[in-house]
Amino acid sequence: MKLVLLSGGSGKRLWPLSNDARSKQFLKVLRAPDGSYESMVQRVWRQLTAAGLADSACIATGGGQVDMIRSQLGMEVPVIAEPERRDTFPAVALAAAYLYSIEGTSLDETVVVLPVDPYVDEEFFVKLTELDAYLRQSGAELALIGAEPVLPSEKYGYIVPEPFLPEYPEAVIRKPYSRVRRFTEKPKREAAEALLKEGALWNCGVFGFRLEYLVNRLIASGLPVHYEEMVRQYGRMPKISFDYEVVEKAEHIICTPYHGKWKDLGTWNTLSEELDTPQIGKGVVSDDSTGCHLINELDIPVTVIGIHNAIIAASPDGILIAEKEASPRIKDLLVGTDSRPMYEERRWGWSRVLDYRSLPGGREVMTKRIGIAAGKHLSYQQHFKRREVWTILDGSGELVLDGSYRRIGAGDVVTIPPGAKHSLRATSDLELIEVQSGSELIEEDIVRLTPDWTEIMQEVSVYIEERTD
Repeated sequence: MKLVLLSGGSGKRLWPLSNDARSKQFLKVLRAPDGSYESMVQRVWRQLTAAGLADSACIATGGGQVDMIRSQLGMEVPVIAEPERRDTFPAVALAAAYLYSIEGTSLDETVVVLPVDPYVDEEFFVKLTELDAYLRQSGAELALIGAEPVLPSEKYGYIVPEPFLPEYPEAVIRKPYSRVRRFTEKPKREAAEALLKEGALWNCGVFGFRLEYLVNRLIASGLPVHYEEMVRQYGRMPKISFDYEVVEKAEHIICTPYHGKWKDLGTWNTLSEELDTPQIGKGVVSDDSTGCHLINELDIPVTVIGIHNAIIAASPDGILIAEKEASPRIKDLLVGTDSRPMYEERRWGWSRVLDYRSLPGGREVMTKRIGIAAGKHLSYQQHFKRREVWTILDGSGELVLDGSYRRIGAGDVVTIPPGAKHSLRATSDLELIEVQSGSELIEEDIVRLTPDWTEIMQEVSVYIEERTD
């Protein structure tokens, strides 16, 4: 069995902590077993590892999330990156093509697709392993998992199965799966109550199928099944969800019930229910502020007095103060307000925008604080529309600049002219202030030449005398 974890999202519902560069699954707000804080994706990968499934898993994601995944899970985790953002069907198809043509996975192998961020018990991962047997026993095209509802929620989609009855009247053991009768998407409360009486289950977004099934679907649609060709033609893949393109067209679908804990921590009110402390970060919450949660990523304290049942979240992207039940409305209020992410995690560390100015004459200036973890490095890169000035605040590192190499440390100032090839490796945890100035400060101006430090060092032709402290 192969697992494909889908990692996407635009980062709106948990603003201001989440943004286009850091979706909800990367927020480190959940308590880990060792007492530290972990993100949803770290929690799921830890659970997969404990269940012995991590070696069979890969993550399908957009190119913008690769660095974040590498930063939180390590460089060894298999990542299949979309050449451009499409939807869940193209993402699953790309993963299937990778399994088929790159890994050589058998067409008879079962593939299970699931979100990267379900909040579940360990029992959930045992349930995943059962889908292979249920597919083969039933002859179904798709096998789904439905969580047993604890209330008639309006937030989730529902799977309505046929009754879980024995196949023959004399049988005394109920089947562990049933054929799916229909789906209902986020009903009103009255309709949800009626669905529960029918035995409906919450749709967990888990799909199991034999690899041959999806490969044949791609062939029938005239789409490539070899990974390299799909990457080249990815722009013509239909922009459609897996639900609409595959699930709604399947004739034989089964589902199996999951009776353990399952939650979508996609809004502040649901996420706050799983936080084990009312406060993360600097600040004070008064005793008479009942039912409140403060999450503060800023270096300045936030004080909460006499507020009830509210979420107070502060980050470099902004500040949110909302009654918990009203907090899901944030996504609607942010429509049309797209702006540059002010905080990003990368495979080498993190960066935070301190200031941005658009000056007369078309010149832009941006100031960032950047942290590079010991042993990590920036890719060897160049940009043509801006100049950068680095002031090293703390730590030590190795600088490669247009073929020259030198060691740098706290107090050093480095100027990177437009067009200069450069990289920086931290020999100890390194912090610096970066001031960018130029006609256009955009990610597309960066040309990444190589991410490999050994290859970068092969570019060095001049060694400048080492610094002395």
